Parts: sequence; structure tokens; C-alpha cells
Amino acid sequence: MNQKFGGRSLRRSADKRLITGVCGGIGEFVGVDANLVRLAFAIFTLLGGSGVLLYVIAWLVMPEEGAGSSVLEHIIRTFQGKKSNL
Repeated sequence: MNQKFGGRSLRRSADKRLITGVCGGIGEFVGVDANLVRLAFAIFTLLGGSGVLLYVIAWLVMPEEGAGSSVLEHIIRTFQGKKSNL
């Protein structure tokens, strides 16, 4: 599940990360500072907790830079007894 738009792909950042690289990856993809994305997640969290849920979902489905698959793909393949690209 590698989303590519204009030569860019949506991946978790390896160098602009504080926790898992989700905000850094989204920031690089849309062309904004990662701190603005972090602020948006914080606001969503304060306004009802959806920021945490969105962050976890993004962490599960976004592959890390240089990785062949996402965490969710790795979990599913492991559950099925198949080899993962993680």
C-alpha cells in the first residue's frame, strides 16, 4: 500500500521523527513543517481523543522509509504464517 503522488510516497520519516515518524512523514508528503502536523494531532486529541486513534492508524498503515511493508502488513503476514518484508 504505497501511495505515490507526483513522485512522492507517503511513508513514516526516518529522520524527522519524535516517536514513530508519522507526523514527519505526513509533513514531508504535504510539504509542511512536521510540527504543524504534530499540532494538528494534539488539537484532535484535545477535542475528543480522535488524534490518538488517527495517529495509531497512521502508524499501522504507513510503511517506514526504506521498509518494504507497513506494521499492519507485517502483523497480518505473521498471523498467516507468511514471510514479511519488514
